[in-house]
This record gives sequence, C-alpha cells and structure tokens, in this order.
Amino acid sequence: MFDTAVTLIGNVMTAPEWRRTSQTGTYVVTFRFASTSRRYDRATSRWVDGDSLRIKVACWRKLGENVFESVQLGDPLVIHGRMYSRDWTDAEERRHTSYELDAVAVGHDMSRGVAKFARRRAVGATDAINDPATEGSVGGEAAEAVESPGRPADLPPDDELFTDFDHDRFDTSPVPPPADPIFDARPRRSRSGDGITHDDDTGDDDTGDEDDAEDADDVLAEEMSVAA
Repeated sequence: MFDTAVTLIGNVMTAPEWRRTSQTGTYVVTFRFASTSRRYDRATSRWVDGDSLRIKVACWRKLGENVFESVQLGDPLVIHGRMYSRDWTDAEERRHTSYELDAVAVGHDMSRGVAKFARRRAVGATDAINDPATEGSVGGEAAEAVESPGRPADLPPDDELFTDFDHDRFDTSPVPPPADPIFDARPRRSRSGDGITHDDDTGDDDTGDEDDAEDADDVLAEEMSVAA
C-alpha cells in the first residue's frame, strides 16, 4: 500500500515525553497534537474555530532527540509525516481506533512567532571514498565499463524526435562540469609546440595556471565533441 503523507499545522497539546518500545527497545518521543481549522462566521463577522484533528505524533531517533530539546506544550508547529490508523482492544474487550503520525520533519510555525536554529555537530565525520573498488561497483555489485550497446533499432531518427533549437533564445554550447576535487588534484596536462600533450608536475607554480585552464577547457571541448 502507499503511505499517506500529510502536513499538519497546529499546536502541541501535551509535553513531549520519551518512550521505549517493548519489543525492540527503541526510544521514541511522542506528544499529542491538535490541528484546528479556522473559518469566517458571517453571522457574527468574526473568525471562529472549525473542525479539529487530534493525533499522536511519534518522532524517532535523532528527530526525537531534537524535538524533546526544542518543543514544549502549546508550541505552534508544522509537521510532515506518514499518517496511519491503529486498531486495538482494551481490557474490557472493546475495540478502539487511534490515529498516529510518524513525523519526518518538525518545525516551529514562523507565522506565529520567532525561533532560533542551532545545528548539531556530527558524531563522526563521513566522507566519500574514491578508489578503484568503489568506482568499479554500482548498487553494491561489481560492474565493468563496456562499449555502448548502440542505438535501439526501434528508435526513430533524431530529426523525427527533436526539432532544432531557436539559437536566439537558447544557448546550446556545452556546459563544463562542476569542480571536482579529485579531478583537480590530478597532474595537469599541457601542450608543447610539437602538439604532444605532456603531464605538468609543476602544480606549485602558479605562473602557468591560466594556460593550463585554457588547455583543460580545450581538452574538455574535444572530449565532449567526440562524445557527441
């Protein structure tokens, strides 16, 4: 089944409290939340409360930690999450239905007041490791580079799929890729008068940076033209 994602705007009815599940021992912060609509009463010429939704909100893991430190009784909040119903039977064998919201994001309603935000420091630094092992895998499986299988036989020609761009309105020139620290750290290539490309190991010398940048642009343009 599909999840029912909702965004609620309302107020905290009960102070957030820590709870722990009986089966997995997972800690979670819960509180009651009320979302009440407002409508204009023409008979009295004033705004009055309309229908109301009262629901239990569950905040798991780090979201629960932050909510417990930030939210208090009566706070106006905007909550986004997955809403579902839960059927249960009490001690007297009477059936009940309750509605709960697994929160994904919780924030104060800035239309009702002001708040300050403090970013939490990460417990441990994370980094993307670039090595042959990670470069050669996709989705956790080993993968190797292969030649293009070619254009599908049932695909119509490009002139039947696309029309020419209006060059007065659109710029179709190739866009260089964003800066890549791994790529930038590689030895730069420069061209000598004989037309041969050489590796430039003088990375500490800034005198040739502009020429190297131009050469890199030329190489990029050639590679993109070949790919096209």
